[in-house]
Amino acid sequence: MTIQSKLGQRSIFHGWFVVAAAFAVMFVGFGSAYTFSAFLEPLQRDFGASRGSISLVFSIAGFLYFALGLVSGPLADRFGSRPLAVAGMILVAVGLAAASAARSVVEVYLAYGLGVGLGVGCAYVPAIGAVQRWFVRRRGFASGLAVSGIGLGTLAMPPLASLLIASVGWRSAYLALGAIALVLGGGMSLLIENDPKQRGLGPDGDPPRDAASANNDGGESVSGAIRSTRFVALYLSCLVCSFGAFVPFVHLVPYARDHGVAGSAAVLLLGVIGAGSTAGRFFLGALADRMGRDRSLIIVLTGMALAMVIWAIAADVWTLAAFAFIYGVFYGGWVAVLPSVVMDYFGGRNVSGIIGILYTSVAFGTLIGPSAAGFAYDVNHSYTMPILIGAAANIVAALIVLAILARARTRAISAATC
Repeated sequence: MTIQSKLGQRSIFHGWFVVAAAFAVMFVGFGSAYTFSAFLEPLQRDFGASRGSISLVFSIAGFLYFALGLVSGPLADRFGSRPLAVAGMILVAVGLAAASAARSVVEVYLAYGLGVGLGVGCAYVPAIGAVQRWFVRRRGFASGLAVSGIGLGTLAMPPLASLLIASVGWRSAYLALGAIALVLGGGMSLLIENDPKQRGLGPDGDPPRDAASANNDGGESVSGAIRSTRFVALYLSCLVCSFGAFVPFVHLVPYARDHGVAGSAAVLLLGVIGAGSTAGRFFLGALADRMGRDRSLIIVLTGMALAMVIWAIAADVWTLAAFAFIYGVFYGGWVAVLPSVVMDYFGGRNVSGIIGILYTSVAFGTLIGPSAAGFAYDVNHSYTMPILIGAAANIVAALIVLAILARARTRAISAATC
C-alpha cells in the first residue's frame, strides 16, 4: 500500500468531498431553476404574457440542462468533471444576472433559458458521473446524498426567491441568486475529481488492489450500451415519465393560487416538495442498495403516479402539502436511483457519457410537459387533464422497467437450464 493511500484511509475519504461538491452543484443549479415558479406571476404580469408562454421559459431551460449531457458527459469522461462543473456554475450566474436586465419575454428566454439551461447542463451529468466512480458498495447512498442537493435547493431557494421578490423586486432577486450560484456553486465545484486512482485509492477508499473487481475501469462502450435492450427500455421509461415529472415545479404554485391559497403558502409548497425530495434521495438511495436498484426504480415511478392522482383531486393547502411531500419523496428517489442503475448495467468506463445520452430523453419530456400543461390551462382553465396524463405516464414508465427485469429473469432461467 502506498503512503498516499495510507494517508487517504486515515483522513476523510475524498469521495465524500466529491459528494459534497456535487451536492452544492445540484443545490445551486436546480435550486435556481426551480425558483421559476416564484417568478411566474411577476413575469406574466410585467410582460403581459400567457401562462403557457411564460412556462416555456422553464421548459427551454429544462430541455437544455438535460440535453447538454449528451455533450458534457463524454467531455467529462475524457477531460475530467471539474472544469465542466465550474464552467456550468459560471454560466448559471451569468444567465440569472442577464435575466434581471430582460426587457421582454424573448430576452428572458435567452437569458434564463440559455444561461441556466446551459449552465446546469454543463455541470449536472459530470458531477453525478464523478460520484459514481468514487463508490461501489455505497453507490446508491452516495448518489442519493449528492442529488439530495436538488431537494434541499428546492426547499430553500424558492422561498428565498419569493422573499427577495417581495422585498427588492424580481430583477434584484435574479441578481442575488446569480451571486449565490457564482460563489457557492463555483467554489464548491473545485473539489470535484474524476477518479479515486488519482489519489492512489480505489472506490469506497479501498486500496487499488482491493478494487480490482469494482468495474470502474471496465464496462460497455457508449455505442454498445445505447444499442442494448436495457438502454432502449430505460430511455423510453425516462422519456415517458418526464412528460409529467416537472409539471409540479412550474404549475403547483399557480394551481394553489387558483384554489385560494395565499402566495406565501403556495411558494412554500415547492419547499415541501424539496423536503420530501431530500428524504427520498437520502433514504431511498440507501434502501436501493439493499433491495435492488432496478426494483427500486419501479417503486419510485409507481409512487410518483399515485402522488399525481392526489394532486388531481387536491383543493386545499393541506391536501396539496400532502401531495407535495409524497411526490417529492418518490421524485427524489427516481433521481437518486437512476444514475446508479446505469452504472450497474453498463459499468464505469463511460458512465458520464451514457448518463448524458439517457438524459436527452428527459430533455424532450421537460421541453414539452410543463409548457403543454400551461397552454392546456390557457385553453381549459384547468390542470386536471395534464396532471392525470402525468400520472398515467409514470405507470407506463414503471411497466417498461418491469419488462427489463422480466427479460433479465427469463434469460437467467434459460442460462441455468442449459
